[in-house]
Order: sequence, then C-alpha cells, then structure tokens
Amino acid sequence: MMSEGWIDVQIRTAVDAAELLGLLADPVIQGGWEEQGVVHLYWPKPQWSMEAHGRLSRTLQRLDPGASPERDIRVEELPDQDWNRQWAQSVRPIRIGRRIVIRPSWEPVALQAQDIEIVLDPKQAFGTGHHATTRMLLEWLEDLIHGGEFVLDVGAGSGILAMVALRLGAASALGVECDPVAVDCARDYATENGFGDNLVFRCGMLEEVDRQGELRPDLVLANLDRQTLLLLCDELAQYVRHGARLLLSGILLEQEQEILAGFSRVGAMFSQRREQEGWVALELLMEESCEGVSR
Repeated sequence: MMSEGWIDVQIRTAVDAAELLGLLADPVIQGGWEEQGVVHLYWPKPQWSMEAHGRLSRTLQRLDPGASPERDIRVEELPDQDWNRQWAQSVRPIRIGRRIVIRPSWEPVALQAQDIEIVLDPKQAFGTGHHATTRMLLEWLEDLIHGGEFVLDVGAGSGILAMVALRLGAASALGVECDPVAVDCARDYATENGFGDNLVFRCGMLEEVDRQGELRPDLVLANLDRQTLLLLCDELAQYVRHGARLLLSGILLEQEQEILAGFSRVGAMFSQRREQEGWVALELLMEESCEGVSR
C-alpha cells in the first residue's frame, strides 16, 4: 500500500500503550508500542489532525490526571522506511520467565526443550508481553498452572495471557473483552497459533458474559486499570468466594493499598505480590485460605 508517510506521536507516560489505544478506539492508528516510559503511536500522515491531537490529549489526561499534553506529547514525521524499521524493531522476540517465548512471525527463535511459543504480529498494542503489567502475570502463570485448569481472563486484550495459560497446561480459557477491535485481534491470534474450542473470546462486559454468576474458573486474571478493578470488585470477588485464585495487574505502586482495601471489603484477601518497574501484581484468595499468610 502506498503511503504519504507517518506521524510518530511520542507520549511520555506511565500509562500502558494497550490501555491508551483501547480508550482512543481510533481505527486509523497503525500500531503502538512502549519503550522506556515513552508510548509511540503511529498515524498515517493524512489522518493526523488537530482533532486527533485533542482526542489524544483528553484521553491521556483521563488516564493520567497529572499529565500535561504540552509537555508530554511530542509529534514527529517519519518517512515510510523509518516507520517500517521502527515497527519491526518494536516487535522483537522476547523471552519471559523460564519458558515463555513471544515472537513475531518473521523472527524465528531457537527453542529449548521445555519452551512454549506464541507467535504474535502486533496489529495494535493490545498486550504483547513487553509491558511489566503483562510480564508479571505471564511469569506468575508458570508457577500457578499445574494442568487441567479453567482460566478466566477479564480484559483479555490480545489474548496473550489465556494463550500462554493453555500452552502451560490449562484445559480451557475464556477471554472477556469489551473492545471489539481487541476481540477480533485475539481471535485471529488464537487461530494463527492453532488453538481450538478450548479458547473462547467473548465481547462484552463481565456482567453480560456471566449474567448468573455460573462460571467456576480455577484462576481469574484481570490486567486492568485501577478504576476498572475497583468497579469490578464485587464481580471478581465472587469467583474467589467459589475457590478461585485471583491475579490482578495494571496497578501502580501508589494504588496498591486502595485496591487491597477495596477487595478485602468483599472477602478477597491478600496472598502474594510481585513488583516491576513501579507496577504491582497481586494474588488474592478467599479469606479462609489466607490464615497464616503474612505480608
């Protein structure tokens, strides 16, 4: 496809690229990635406008009230070849934890005997494993999946967490995601990686997908922002009350105590935590399961 060049919009922020893209919901954005605290989003040059800049500024301030669009958003023009090179560099293969390899289709990797592989050509930045919030949960899955589990992934994004859980030995996974673009991407990735009926993605809110509260997952994953986690407190805690482990991510260090307090009020108690790059992931269990667990 011929192009008139690209606009590389660089946003200095702690906000996850996937979260920013999801809220922008702009189909003309051709990719996004995060590196060293800077999110890069790419618009085709003819589609970039003051209106797009304004929408981005408002969305950034909604996610990060302390952000200043004048200070934190930088716009550069890129010719095609520079965009292609940057995009390819942004999706290099990565190894996470002991066994997990995530790679684009054009970069083969020599695998060790126990490695599991997910092939992901990022269509948009819906959680490719590069961000600490995703990485912590992927590493945790290596320790928690023992085989045969039913995994519920709330806010599934690209589906990377559900796919890795299945590769590690889970029996089935359901991804719930309210962004239809992300759901389409996740279904494509699942097909490209050879998953079948054991992996299902549903578009909608959790309350729509599990109206009667009948699902009985063994493990629930929720890599979401602070506001959404607090809104879903009751719904997520119901699975804990039925015996599931609940893993939360997407939490900044300064938000940790607020999240723990919210979930403890509905009976989901702190068990373990992990921390990377200023982000926290938490494991919550039913109250009775936590007796004797100390912080």
